[in-house]
Amino acid sequence: MQRRYNPAHLILASVVALGLTLLMVCVDAQARIVFMSDRDWNWEIYVMDNDGDNQLNLSNNLGDDKYPSWSPDGKRIVFESDRSGRDRNRQIYVMDADGGNQRNLSNNDFDDRDPSWSPDGKRIAFVSHRDGNYEIYVMDADGGRPKNLTNNRTPDDNPSWSPDGKRIAFDAYRDVNVINLEIYVMDADGDNERNLTNHANFDQNPSWSPDGKRIAFDSLRDENRDIYVMDVDGGNQRRLTKNPFKDWEPLWSPDGRRIAFVSNRELDGNHEIYVMDADGSNPRNLTNHPDDDADDSAPSWYGPAFAVAPTGKILTIWGRLKQVDR
Repeated sequence: MQRRYNPAHLILASVVALGLTLLMVCVDAQARIVFMSDRDWNWEIYVMDNDGDNQLNLSNNLGDDKYPSWSPDGKRIVFESDRSGRDRNRQIYVMDADGGNQRNLSNNDFDDRDPSWSPDGKRIAFVSHRDGNYEIYVMDADGGRPKNLTNNRTPDDNPSWSPDGKRIAFDAYRDVNVINLEIYVMDADGDNERNLTNHANFDQNPSWSPDGKRIAFDSLRDENRDIYVMDVDGGNQRRLTKNPFKDWEPLWSPDGRRIAFVSNRELDGNHEIYVMDADGSNPRNLTNHPDDDADDSAPSWYGPAFAVAPTGKILTIWGRLKQVDR
């Protein structure tokens, strides 16, 4: 028997499909990358569209402003700056996404740097020297209740939250007799530290994939600095980039399809922000700044379709009406 279709259902489906198409276009247009650049003779925080267009200086300060990280709702950006004048110590600052309302969050006499916003927006992980060694700390998003998570006698750096907010990846020296960085992971309260890479050469700058299944990082293990990826248990480590120049600081796109990174592969030797497909193919230069003495680095990607998902879930709009990966 031939199935009959209710015209009202067809109209509703058409309206939903049109709305989702417009939403996807809007989301893609709003997806943005924040990064740091010294093209204005000191380090500043810049933002651009995810295709490299509309590059704009946000911080506009005489101090060095570095290593930005988006809040999950895209309304604020946290970063480090030495503008406080306290012996050039770096502090953790926050500003609105348009560069307004800049303020000091950490506000102490020690060196605080490398902030990373938690997926629920309630906490900020960062690195601090306030206990005489660089350690991973976490504080409330307003700067309150700082807590040392690592408590180790060797330096810890580059904290990166898992998408569900339950774990933090970072790089560390753990053997005082061997200067070698490895990728570690721990629970968000500092418990259960474990080494993921276990390799004889430097591994650093971990970045979680949006589905929580993989971690990208950069490594010197093949006699050049390249981008690698591994499963979250440290298995299946494989190389994504392979060229005679250096590639580092990987960062996944919100949809998990691309990885932004930094490279000096252009003939002028500048550090530029690149993007490639998640399998390492189709690399392309996003910043492409003409100044021979200007460097761009430390990309952080915001995509509004994914930031509004509940904690621990990745809201996916591509392909289906709504699909939540748990």
